[in-house]
Amino acid sequence: MTAGSSPTTIPAQALWGLRVVDLSRILAGPTATQLLADLGAEVIKIERPGKGDDTRGWGPPFVTDDAGTETRESAYYLSANRGKHSVAVNIADPRGQDIVKALVARADVLVENFKPGDLARYGLDYKTLHKINPRLVYCSITGFGQTGPNPERAGYDFLVQGEGGLMSLTGEAGGPPMKAGVGIADLICGMYAAVGILAAIQSRHETGEGQHIDIALMDAQVAMLINQGVGYLTDGRVPPRRGNDHPTIVPYGTFPASDGSFILAVGNDAQFARFVTAAGAPGLATDARFATNAARVRHRDRLIPLIAALTEGRSAAEWLAICEAETVPAGPVNDLAQVFASPQVAARGMRISLPHPAAAGGAVDLIGNPLQLSRTPVTYAKAPPMLGADTGAVLTRHLGLEPGDLATLKAAGVIDGNLNP
Repeated sequence: MTAGSSPTTIPAQALWGLRVVDLSRILAGPTATQLLADLGAEVIKIERPGKGDDTRGWGPPFVTDDAGTETRESAYYLSANRGKHSVAVNIADPRGQDIVKALVARADVLVENFKPGDLARYGLDYKTLHKINPRLVYCSITGFGQTGPNPERAGYDFLVQGEGGLMSLTGEAGGPPMKAGVGIADLICGMYAAVGILAAIQSRHETGEGQHIDIALMDAQVAMLINQGVGYLTDGRVPPRRGNDHPTIVPYGTFPASDGSFILAVGNDAQFARFVTAAGAPGLATDARFATNAARVRHRDRLIPLIAALTEGRSAAEWLAICEAETVPAGPVNDLAQVFASPQVAARGMRISLPHPAAAGGAVDLIGNPLQLSRTPVTYAKAPPMLGADTGAVLTRHLGLEPGDLATLKAAGVIDGNLNP
């Protein structure tokens, strides 16, 4: 928490008073800082004048205005920049560097995802900024980290999913490797970054000192291998792709129904016995090849076709009703229209709408934050900002710049955007 910001009452948000300077772009860094913003931190997003975060142009889809015209606000950008203040500053200009340094001097956290060493050219590296603000928590997100043989390599989610082993586990058995349908390596890296930042803030409460956090997409991807990775380390066997089947639980996957497919996730032997009895094949539960999970895993190639033959004669809805009655875990395979129409998703606040000046109807729909805190709930302060929307307000409030100062800096190309305080 910044100096002089101690509240007289308990704050309504968990990270009230925490100030973050965000130099990150794309997805991993913005995911981390959006999470901090949702929890009450003030996040000042520093963007390049004229272009801003690369993802602003990653579309379609783009937000459309009331006339049906596409704006420069892509859905991709909207997904990870809620609750922030956009300040357009040219950090290649020494005057722009001075602005960022002045903001950092008053901040708690800086997040960046430049290649190692790049920010040193602008005097915005950890060593320099630590001297300006020893309490600063400085989080560097890169593809491969600050050490090792690959610090200079650019990190992209797709490449890391492949190099980090996830694609070798994803896809149908015997088929080609596949990436996940979303940038999961970026997302997990962003989540680890947020945890690391909060850990460093807690440490600062005890020591009074900030620190440097070095987090890499590749490291986060390897950590995400979890039971599959430890399985390899345990027995030395490279696990194959299994499609939707689980490596160590059977039956656990998608099964055919008369009108599509459904998910069956049998977690123990009692559930298996209840399912096969309800399906009309109680003998499978007492068959020595299938009576225990370990046996079912060893004989999956025999068992899965037998279960598929049982399930394909009824609809998915029938199977879901049967499984619910027998307390056997099962579920549908929904598309996104079904997901966002779900009463469960609505009840949990996972679809939200926030005012946006460029959007048709004056609002954009976004995905909510899954954290449910009883005393300091998530608050959605504002929609993802338009480029430079808060330049004047932030520089006036935090640095005391006057309208004339702002106008001069804008004319020189140092800053851009809305100069209103």
